[in-house]
Amino acid sequence: MLISFRKPLNVSLKQQLQLAELSQPRLSRLSSLTLWLFKVSFTLVPLLLTCVANAKMLSASTSNIIEGTAPYLTFDGGITKATQTDGLLSIKLSDATVISPMSNTSSLSKPIVLPSASDTFANVVMFLPTTRNSISLNTLVRAPYNYWGDNDGDGQGRRGITATGRLRVRIKDKNNRTVSRVDTLDICNAPYKMELSNTNGSLKTRYGVPNQTIFGVDAVTYYFTPESSAKVCYAKPELQESIGRYAGPAEMWDTRKGFIPQATTPSSYASNFPTTGANGLYFDLDIGGRGSLTWPSITQGGITATMTPDANGTTVRVTLTGPASTKNEQNADLPGPLQAGIPNLPQIFELKGYDSSGKEVVKYGFELKKWFVNRGLRTAEAANQEAWCSSIGYRIIQVKDVTNATCDGSSSCQNAVGATPSSRGNNYHRRIGGGLFSEWARLANYSGSGFSNLSYWTSDVTGERLFHVYSYNGRVYRADPIGNYYGVCVYP
Repeated sequence: MLISFRKPLNVSLKQQLQLAELSQPRLSRLSSLTLWLFKVSFTLVPLLLTCVANAKMLSASTSNIIEGTAPYLTFDGGITKATQTDGLLSIKLSDATVISPMSNTSSLSKPIVLPSASDTFANVVMFLPTTRNSISLNTLVRAPYNYWGDNDGDGQGRRGITATGRLRVRIKDKNNRTVSRVDTLDICNAPYKMELSNTNGSLKTRYGVPNQTIFGVDAVTYYFTPESSAKVCYAKPELQESIGRYAGPAEMWDTRKGFIPQATTPSSYASNFPTTGANGLYFDLDIGGRGSLTWPSITQGGITATMTPDANGTTVRVTLTGPASTKNEQNADLPGPLQAGIPNLPQIFELKGYDSSGKEVVKYGFELKKWFVNRGLRTAEAANQEAWCSSIGYRIIQVKDVTNATCDGSSSCQNAVGATPSSRGNNYHRRIGGGLFSEWARLANYSGSGFSNLSYWTSDVTGERLFHVYSYNGRVYRADPIGNYYGVCVYP
């Protein structure tokens, strides 16, 4: 209600009082409303302030991007996560041990020992699948591999995840021969070398922050050995004339390592190298899976086998010492019984390696059936050499005592009878039991043995001629008995 005072009202005092009485209730109601609104405003102020504060906080937080985690590669469902190159080149053994380039301490002399004797490289888990030696990271993140993860759930859907870069693996044994992931491992071929490498690469999801993991180019070399007890891997004599037509059967002869052991029990030691011997001849035992051992010498029937390990204990030199002729005996036509005597043959030799506690760790056995004595570098006619051998109590050799050669059609070797199994031609074949030359090859290469690499008379006759055999290759020829060749005798 508006009251104007612009003009004086001509009313009596009574009328003014009545007018005041009429307006008083309305003013009173207006005051009450004003008071209520005032109280309500005080109640709402805190709520309004809270809303304003929350609005400011929301505005402040949403003005920054919410960050999660980067995608990663994994070959075991997220247990092992690769977010950098060290993880990309890591491996997991069959006992769940994880080894990365940073934690790798393996070396040629201290390889990683695989947890189980049956382990192959298929049990060494890595980002490369068992059937692949090289693979792109983009292939790894696709089916059927799906070797990736993202804790934020990014990367789902078509083209949700992409990768660049490539992984490669190369495995070789100690002989530099390539090994597949599923090949059975042999302590004799250890340590194995695994080279794992990658190119520059990345892993990227379509959405998310961060949405990318970078892998720098790198490489690592791991060395392994299978869980296995020590064993003799090879018995290595002279290796010249060991390949091509001279090479023995693969199950018996390795062109780079020598004879492969054929037996591990005494009753079968006759199947092992050597079956023949002479003073000063030696061979090396290649030992797998063990360090330095003690190898006592052994003497049987007048012949001694002396073992000398190398500094690492991985090779043991076995030297045969037994009856041999002296210079005076070699120069005499009929020297009489050999001063060094005659050995008692056959004899089994069992060589044993012991650890520092005296425990037997490894052994190798062979049976010597024949012992040879040469006349040094003295040449003579066939009759003279044969008489010399008889004088010292031995006999002059036959073709089959020294070579397993067979005649290849040449008239010079017709009717010659060599050891069996026979070679494929007129040369020896590196075989256990194939004769002295077949087993030991170039005898002159054994320092101090007194042998020549040239030809030796035999007692085998063809018509009016005798056969002689070249020691360096086992070839057989016939010649008139008046020719001068070297002499070597055998017992029995």
